[in-house]
Amino acid sequence: MRVKAMNKWAAAAGVLALAISNLGAEEAASGKGPVEQRMQVGGPSPVGSAEMMQTLNPKSPPMTKAEFEVGKKIYFERCAGCHGVLRKGATGKPLTTDVTIDRGSEYLRTFIHYGSPAGMPNWGTSGTLSEQEVDIMTRYIQHEPPMPPEFGLKEMKATWKVIVPPEQRPKSQMNKLDLANLFSVTLRDSGKVALIDGASKKIVEVLDTGYAVHISRLSKSGRYLYVIGRDGKIVLIDLWMAKPAPVAEIRIGLEARSVETSKYKGYEDRYAIAGSYWPPQYVLMDGDTLKPLKIVATRGMTSDENEYHPEPRVAAIVASHYHPEFLVNAKETGVVHMVNYSDLNNLKVTMIKTPRFLHDGGFESTGRYFMDAANASDKIAVIDTKEGKLAAVVSVGKTPHPGRGANFVHPKYGPVWATSHLGDDSITLIGTDPVKHPQYAWKVVETIAHSGGGSLFIKTHPKSKNLWVDAPLNPDPTVSQSVAVFDINNLGKGYERLPIGEWAGVKPGSKRVVQPEYNRAGDEVWFSVWSGAGEESAVVVVDDKTRKLKAVIKDPRLITPTGKFNVYNTQNDVY
Repeated sequence: MRVKAMNKWAAAAGVLALAISNLGAEEAASGKGPVEQRMQVGGPSPVGSAEMMQTLNPKSPPMTKAEFEVGKKIYFERCAGCHGVLRKGATGKPLTTDVTIDRGSEYLRTFIHYGSPAGMPNWGTSGTLSEQEVDIMTRYIQHEPPMPPEFGLKEMKATWKVIVPPEQRPKSQMNKLDLANLFSVTLRDSGKVALIDGASKKIVEVLDTGYAVHISRLSKSGRYLYVIGRDGKIVLIDLWMAKPAPVAEIRIGLEARSVETSKYKGYEDRYAIAGSYWPPQYVLMDGDTLKPLKIVATRGMTSDENEYHPEPRVAAIVASHYHPEFLVNAKETGVVHMVNYSDLNNLKVTMIKTPRFLHDGGFESTGRYFMDAANASDKIAVIDTKEGKLAAVVSVGKTPHPGRGANFVHPKYGPVWATSHLGDDSITLIGTDPVKHPQYAWKVVETIAHSGGGSLFIKTHPKSKNLWVDAPLNPDPTVSQSVAVFDINNLGKGYERLPIGEWAGVKPGSKRVVQPEYNRAGDEVWFSVWSGAGEESAVVVVDDKTRKLKAVIKDPRLITPTGKFNVYNTQNDVY
């Protein structure tokens, strides 16, 4: 009975134990395949390097200060992404002392050493942790979690730099780059982004940004590029300069993922917003200098049980086209903050209740409804940004991870929005036209299967007839090193698998194929062939109409390329 109970708890605690740092996913859901593959993808949490306060619990097993520091380091390198900084539970189950002390050292040691079939890595038997380290972690998680410092305006301003003041910047574009077809490519493990020209496929600049870059976002005008990394550092790049270069930077927290800029008419480029994982909060800034203006905490009650959660991490942020508002995902509470930035001194925030564990998502084709993935809840929340309310909740497959999703016109159901999933091989199509196709609106109209689970992104383009889906976290290299493509007008025909990793012609390595991204014209699809930091990677360009290889971009500077953001498509929410 004890073993059965242990396995049940272990399976629950281990779901989504893989941390994906810069792709818009925090955890992989399948829990299948070689544990070595699952472990190498994640990265350490920057919070672990901060000075923390330790609280003693008399019921905890004894530890020396040195052992506690070892435990803290391991926890923030291996565990915080799923279980949270304060161990209150994020996508993984809580590891608070009321749970761990009750389980006892023997139970915890076995659990950490052997892992679980549901995805908790076998830290001991894999050789990742030594027997001594397993013992330290067994005791460490029975101690109260150390408290990281807060990060307020004072701390932010201490990191804020205006490298080139706005008055000294160009009044018009000073280079000959086709900015609309420029790509900002994340070079995850080098802490840089590469700006690549869409026509020539040549690297224009490689710019230092921050640790484990997560996303790039464009200002409404398309002039400013905002890049944020896991370390909470934002770098503002002016694309109008003779050589695009950083003009301002700031650190907004100890760990972060999201940045966005104001898009509503009359507020273009005026404000930027970024959210952090720690502290759980978001900050509004001047759009052209990154000067921090207003901080709002996300700590509060969960949407389902109305229980207090101290660590609702800020995941996706999008900018409304209907009001001067940002939509901010508070991950663990399941609350979307609709932040009206028309008056920062009298800030108005509308709190929209949705399923918990909000992560990523994007707009449907009209730009009115935000299709918001609550991934660990297996739901899509549909938020009406014009009316400022929840329009629907749609049940989908296992752990949806759409990125921004894919919009297209289905031959039978009309406009639909699609998501793929981390936890299964399904693609879910949701009807999105309540005016001309009300019978299908906010309902799952079709589910199709692709090459396998472990997908992070799905993509199409208004000018394309193809639907592309990756699966970089699938344990089968045949699947993770390829991409599936469907004919939108004949989805029942099934998919064609293209060997993108093979086409890259790189040296042996992981070669995970990730994140299809279209060029400005919608006739090319770019893929990252993502290998380890010490392995050769590449960007592969495919002709969208013929599905044939068009170009391979190789360069020693292309270290772990992952996310790619076309300026025009990102600027205008084209997906």
